[in-house]
Amino acid sequence: MTNNDHSDEHHVLSYRFLATVLAGLIALTGLTVGVSYIDWGFLNVPIALAVASTKATLVLLFFMHIRYEGFTIKVSFITTVFVVAIMISFTFWDVAFR
Repeated sequence: MTNNDHSDEHHVLSYRFLATVLAGLIALTGLTVGVSYIDWGFLNVPIALAVASTKATLVLLFFMHIRYEGFTIKVSFITTVFVVAIMISFTFWDVAFR
């Protein structure tokens, strides 16, 4: 058996905290459904995107433990999101200039 000097650090969240985050996600889902029944005019899409982005952020930070990762992982994740956003924006340019 080998003796490794390095150990993996794991951040363990309490069940109460995870249940609180889950309750927030459920509340935001209810908000999404509630807002979908109201006609906000041109604000429909921005409101839906804001709620969806908030839910995705909660999942990423706490359930996927991105909040507790190192600097390199955070930078690579943010870079990936930025590149994907650029690629998606290219599709909007394509549709806009047809």
